[in-house]
Amino acid sequence: MPLCAACSPTSETSASPQDDANKMPGHWLLAKLGKRVLRPGGLQLTRFMLEHLDIQTRDDVVEFAPGLGVTARLTLEKRPSSYTAVERDETAAATVRRHLSGARQRCHLGTAEQTGLPDQSATVVYGEAMLTMQGAEQKRRIVGEAFRLLKPGGRYGIHEMSFTPDDLPKVVQEDISREMSRNIHVGARPLSASEWRDLLQSVGFRIASETSAPMDLLEPGRLFRDEGFLGALRFVAKVLRSPEARSRVLSMRRIFRKHRRHLAAISLVAVKP
Repeated sequence: MPLCAACSPTSETSASPQDDANKMPGHWLLAKLGKRVLRPGGLQLTRFMLEHLDIQTRDDVVEFAPGLGVTARLTLEKRPSSYTAVERDETAAATVRRHLSGARQRCHLGTAEQTGLPDQSATVVYGEAMLTMQGAEQKRRIVGEAFRLLKPGGRYGIHEMSFTPDDLPKVVQEDISREMSRNIHVGARPLSASEWRDLLQSVGFRIASETSAPMDLLEPGRLFRDEGFLGALRFVAKVLRSPEARSRVLSMRRIFRKHRRHLAAISLVAVKP
């Protein structure tokens, strides 16, 4: 979701946490405060996605909107044949490039719905927490672009926010989306699990695997699991030093807790026939 969104926070991290803390998108604020893992299901769902994408040394991998590069580093540990990040912001791209080496690892300037990369040039494509912030047509264009890039048999992974249960009334979904968008200062448009499946299937994908996790991005247990002991302590210390940042972080956590019965994180891996 936007707390790790397609627009990378990396270009914003030069200012202090107090700068516009009441106005900036929530994921930018969390990144400024030192939070590295901004995906809704944390490292747990990222690792599920990567496990089921089954990246091998023969694979050509494309990542949409790598953000801070946490998943990129995990992918590069698998030594794929090639890795291409697609990032729309040059400053963010420069951050990602610091993790890359060699001619077959690059960060390409482009958008997820129009990458400019060749047809059937990848065997693995994935993106995390960037579809949730898009409207319905934009979601479909991005998923369609992933389908276009993949060779037959290629795998596509997503890690997003979802509504639960599947039959949650639309009016409730819309109310939660509006409240979250106002709170985190960026659009939040999750889908239910069945709607995420339908979206992938609508462009031709076959669902291969799926899992979900609680939406507990800002809960203490998740914070320590994702950031490590020292990383979590550094984050908390920065939050405590800035009254404005502390107010925003606590406000975001209140929203997630208020709607915890109806919010979850989800990861799906699909295959292009």
